Amino acid sequence: MIIAVNTRLLLKDRLEGIGWFSYETLKRITNQHPEHTFLFLFDRPYDPGFIFSENIIPLVIAPRTRHPLLWYTWFEWSLPRILKKHRASIFFSPDGYMPLRLEIPSMIAIHDINFHHRPGDLPPSSRFYYRKYFPLFASHSDRIVTVSEYSRKDIADSYGVSPDKIDVVYNGVNQLFSPLNQEGLTRVRNEYTEGLPYYIFVGSFHPRKNLARLMKAFDLFRDQSPGAYKLVIVGEKMFMTGDIDKTYTKLKHKGDIVFTGRLSPEKLRDVMGAASGLTFVPLFEGFGIPLLEAMNCDIPILTSNVTSLPEIAGKSAIYCDPLDIQDISKGMLSLATQPDLQKALVSEGRKRRESFSWDLTADKVWKSLVKIIPA
Repeated sequence: MIIAVNTRLLLKDRLEGIGWFSYETLKRITNQHPEHTFLFLFDRPYDPGFIFSENIIPLVIAPRTRHPLLWYTWFEWSLPRILKKHRASIFFSPDGYMPLRLEIPSMIAIHDINFHHRPGDLPPSSRFYYRKYFPLFASHSDRIVTVSEYSRKDIADSYGVSPDKIDVVYNGVNQLFSPLNQEGLTRVRNEYTEGLPYYIFVGSFHPRKNLARLMKAFDLFRDQSPGAYKLVIVGEKMFMTGDIDKTYTKLKHKGDIVFTGRLSPEKLRDVMGAASGLTFVPLFEGFGIPLLEAMNCDIPILTSNVTSLPEIAGKSAIYCDPLDIQDISKGMLSLATQPDLQKALVSEGRKRRESFSWDLTADKVWKSLVKIIPA
């Protein structure tokens, strides 16, 4: 069987959440199923490291998908011709996009539909595309996988899709993430925060990640904290970050905020492992991989009490209202002043993390794919 896969988000040194989902699941599936041929469909020159096994045929298809008009062109015109030419049996899209003019069975992964609930977070052209086409992708696909029960219900309710068509496949976590010893903790803190304890945020500077409120809450926390703390922010700017910039300039304790930019997995593991806690308080999240990274590094978690986050973090986190700066600050203070609470959260995280692995994810993705294989 020839399985065509949209791999346009496999970008060297630029893997984000969906990119990691694609990388980890496809690496396992292609190696575990040598009896099938996989067409990897790229929109630009690819890194050889993404060709995981001998049963993969990589194809570079123009144009590069840089904006909505090119998304439309790539999926509706370029891909159908290639799929027909290479006689693909089924089509899998880990990022949720798909050709609507498709003559073979298809499965898509829709990780969340934040754009349906928060359209103002997106530039107008992207907003139009997502809100017009994702309901069509959901209805036209033969199967959908998503990364939480929350997203499963949200997709079904919002798009009128039967829940029976949607399978939940939780994300996993990079096995690099593990606790640091005291020597490593000291080394990392000396490198990033002048030896001081710190909270960490990991994610893109997207409006729904709620960075402006997190920084304001940290400012309040510093006025009451039992000692000097810093806030380390790991991630890159995307768009519509004016609120973050304005907030930062007005902070009393902005000198205690450290921006690292994007970090390699190895460096992120170190910076996560040396943190006093993860402060991850988005307004909307389909899963939240940083939660798993924190659990695997034995650090306590403060996160939002909305969308999928309680489902994923379970008892390994304390929760706050992401719209309430005082509540976020209160959570930071609790982590800083209650060592027994810290220990309890870490202990719960060790139990909770056993429910998540990329091996489990890949296995469930494959079982979903099998459901659309023609008889």
